[in-house]
Amino acid sequence: MHQAGAMEVGETPAVVLKNPPPNPKTIIYQKYGQNAKYTMKEVLESVQNGCPGLPLQKGPCLYVCTLELPELSITSEPFKRKKDAMQAVSKLAIEKLGIQTAKSNLTVPEACDELISRVSYLFSDEFLSSLHPLTGSSLHPLTGSSLRPLNGPTLHPLTGHFRESLERGGHLHGLLPVPVLSACDSKLHSLCKFINPKAESNILLSIALIMRAARSCSSVAISEEKLLIWRQTPYSQEARQALLDQNVFSVEDIVVEALYVPCSVGNPIEPIYLNVSSNQYYLDVIAQKLGLPDSSHVLVSRTFGKASSEMRFYFSAPNISLELDSTSNLSNAKETGYPDATLNARACYLSGQDIHGDAILASIGYTRRSTGFLHESISVGTYYRMLVGRLPDGGYKLSREAILAADLPLAFTNRSNWRGSSPRDLLCAFCRQNWLSEPEFSTVSIDDSAQSSKIPETCKKLKVSEPSKEVHENGVIRDANDVESAIKGGTFMCEVKMLSRNQELILEYKLQGSFRRQNDAIQNAALRVLSWLNEYFKQPNVSIEKWSSSRDGGGIHVYPQKLNKELALCLSVHNVQQNSVLQRCTSLGSKCTDELSEQNGLSSVIITGPDSANYPANGSLACICYSIYLKQKGEPMKQVLESCDEFEFEIGTGAVTPLLEACVTQMSVNQFAFFISELPPQHSILAAAGSFAKSLSLLSLQDCCLEYSVNLVRVTEPLEDRMEQALFNPPLSKQRVEYALKHINESGATTLVDFGCGSGSLLESLMNYPTSLKTIAGVDISRKGLTRAAKVIHSKLTASSELISNTSIKSVVLYDGSITVFDHRLHGFDIGTCLEVIEHMEEDQACMFGDVVLGSFCPKILIVSTPNYEYNPILQKCTQSSQDDKGDDKTETLTCKFRNYDHKFEWTRDQFNHWASDLASKYDYSVDFSGVGGSGDLDPGFASQIAIFRNNRFHPAVQFVSTAQCYEVIWEWDSTCMTTFTL
Repeated sequence: MHQAGAMEVGETPAVVLKNPPPNPKTIIYQKYGQNAKYTMKEVLESVQNGCPGLPLQKGPCLYVCTLELPELSITSEPFKRKKDAMQAVSKLAIEKLGIQTAKSNLTVPEACDELISRVSYLFSDEFLSSLHPLTGSSLHPLTGSSLRPLNGPTLHPLTGHFRESLERGGHLHGLLPVPVLSACDSKLHSLCKFINPKAESNILLSIALIMRAARSCSSVAISEEKLLIWRQTPYSQEARQALLDQNVFSVEDIVVEALYVPCSVGNPIEPIYLNVSSNQYYLDVIAQKLGLPDSSHVLVSRTFGKASSEMRFYFSAPNISLELDSTSNLSNAKETGYPDATLNARACYLSGQDIHGDAILASIGYTRRSTGFLHESISVGTYYRMLVGRLPDGGYKLSREAILAADLPLAFTNRSNWRGSSPRDLLCAFCRQNWLSEPEFSTVSIDDSAQSSKIPETCKKLKVSEPSKEVHENGVIRDANDVESAIKGGTFMCEVKMLSRNQELILEYKLQGSFRRQNDAIQNAALRVLSWLNEYFKQPNVSIEKWSSSRDGGGIHVYPQKLNKELALCLSVHNVQQNSVLQRCTSLGSKCTDELSEQNGLSSVIITGPDSANYPANGSLACICYSIYLKQKGEPMKQVLESCDEFEFEIGTGAVTPLLEACVTQMSVNQFAFFISELPPQHSILAAAGSFAKSLSLLSLQDCCLEYSVNLVRVTEPLEDRMEQALFNPPLSKQRVEYALKHINESGATTLVDFGCGSGSLLESLMNYPTSLKTIAGVDISRKGLTRAAKVIHSKLTASSELISNTSIKSVVLYDGSITVFDHRLHGFDIGTCLEVIEHMEEDQACMFGDVVLGSFCPKILIVSTPNYEYNPILQKCTQSSQDDKGDDKTETLTCKFRNYDHKFEWTRDQFNHWASDLASKYDYSVDFSGVGGSGDLDPGFASQIAIFRNNRFHPAVQFVSTAQCYEVIWEWDSTCMTTFTL
């Protein structure tokens, strides 16, 4: 498979697939996601037969759908189709909640009239009468059950506030704070935003618009000095009774924990307690905490946080006039603000609105969801969890419930291995939480039908994805026959655009990389954007212009000024600090351990339990049981911050912190490990601490560290290994090693280099058999793999004196470097191996490796193996059969075009022969072809195809000119001193 370059793709315009207008269910999903729960009930319609005495005949089956949302529950009428019932109940919910589904056709003057009418209606007898729990209820025509919501009547959030105003005595009787109208009535707020879009973020502007509208209502009055509104004439007795019949009060006194958020970011968040008695208006209690006379001086933000909460900020109103000139045009209302006041950055960031001065964060009030008084305590830990959730990697950490252990993965390999929220959902959530517009995704398909046997392939022609797409309810576009297209061929690429709340482009991800499934292209594109944002957030002291220009964006193009403007509050609140040194851990020697301990404050990994020498490889699923403690240096006491009995993640994708993955990759199943690391940023510690965060926030963390306790519970091997083991015994991996050992012994080689040695499986095997080898070397770009290889080889060489006496090996060196780059220290070895490596590279890099290894390294013999693409159907069919027997999920196998999701290509026999023959001819080598698994004489050939190159000319060491030493020595062993060195 050829991966088209960015410049090539840019020459072919990508056409955005325009989705049809969203249906009601899609709108509900976009707003509530997984919090929207649909329940379908089957009912039978009875048909009268017209003859008394005969039993009723059963009619057609009908369906009734119930939708449960955080605010309300609602039930549909009966329908013949489930789909119609779901759409109908979604439409009812949209109407109840006042969700705007399309651009309004209203003009601004018409919207001003609507605003006046809405204010007048809210203070009418009709509105109060509609609040009665029995009003508007009806019985189901078939079941006789009530069509009202499952959890009680659907009440307007203003219900409790109106009753509170009528229950109050003194001069505030019947008076309602205007900020309550703006905060609790979605239709009023929507009209204000339509009249002046700035009203969405400016609470005072919204209040000013409502008060101006109230001046035009003959039925209501407003205060010239305070933010109060009331009805001019008394309500009718029926309306008052309908309101007073509502059970919206708590019969007991309540105490609710809230947070005091100072205006200055330097001052800490402090917990406070709201003591609300049964005869008190809770807004008066909040006013007292803010040092205000009464609720008329309190401004209220919109709700935020989880959908089911009533979490809002409460803060002081300014002591200024709001320009209540009745002759002024509502659409031209000026912005109102605080003269000489300071913006509360933390409150503004979380609420997305302008909040000034000190504020109180509380979850208390009335909602559509409940007929009573809703209240929920908010802790310091809750606040920091919200902060973490708004970071590019925070959503993933929270979805895994592992703030300290999890990390945003670097790649989306496949759905079966992914854990937590999908990258697309994470990016959408990040945009919503940071008050940006929904990101736009567009895909193009690449015609893969005419593959050339020549390597590398020419750029494939791009075409617009066919219109025969299924638009899912959640907005994701997929092929209707997604699995079939993945098997037959064809790849996809995806573009992403991030937009500001005003629909201005702030970041775009151009076409980079192709994928066999459209969903994989979308998920990887979203993950690439999240990863870029995550790196940017860790550079707080570097300007976006300087930072982006100093690195390869990988297809990311940003608009610095617009991006900085949209994320300025986010960056200022988080103030992310990057660790001064790279955290690493290893247990390869006391010298290295001491250096790491001195430099990074880390201890070596202590691993206990039986070592089977079978360590998790890249692509495998590791399941661990872990606990993370906060420990003060020199103190025996420690506090559990985070723990999990079963935590799964894919090795090699960066789904956990580097320290934790480095530890797990050195463990065998049932082993235990312990290590210590430095602290992550403070907000992560406090978010993970939960109830402990309250006391922890007051302490100094300078002398603290994290202590990890890890148990490797199980390991699920990669799909490639499972496919091979299902058909071959011994597995192909072992057969390849045995094949290489055979040629090593036959050649009498004394020096060997393994290009792409990985975790050292071949090098380890050389320790188990007598050979003529004296010097062996390995090179790989994965330091984690080299660490595992060093550990295995070191344990083999130092395990027993018997092994040392039987082996002829005198020295071992492991290098960190790319096999496409020459290093003279590996020139002229007797034999070189490269087993199942090149398919993990791009095809042009595989060609580059061929030129470097035969043209510069010049081994006398080179053994290269790679999967035979033609053998894949047999492997996949065999694996599918075994999964049928076990009842496992077959999705992973059915959608896999290659044996491993990390493979960039897989060659047929003709393609491999063409590549190897051209190389051999170019550099005066002979080449023979063989393989393991299957038969070379029968189609489709060997499962793993092998080329053996032999040098036809002698290359003395003095012939090469370059003395470059591009590789870094990671580990070295010398039999003369029996010690290891790490640099």
